[in-house]
Amino acid sequence: MGGKEARVDIVVPDLGEVGEVRLVRWLVAAGEEIESGQAVAEVEAEKAVFVVESPARGVLDQMTVAVGQTARPGDVIARLREG
Repeated sequence: MGGKEARVDIVVPDLGEVGEVRLVRWLVAAGEEIESGQAVAEVEAEKAVFVVESPARGVLDQMTVAVGQTARPGDVIARLREG
């Protein structure tokens, strides 16, 4: 069949009025197979912790935000290879 493997961005979800979040911890490791809807990271905003879920099934390929760094809703924090 050939073709390129699809890459999917994992982004910080829209959390309403929240403007910025801090990545608290990764719940999966690079290279790990994950399922659609699986929790992959925890982010903190305004003293509340939120879970970031994977939008698709695949292998976590790249983490673009490190623990302790900040991001905004819509920012890519990781990428996965679908499959």
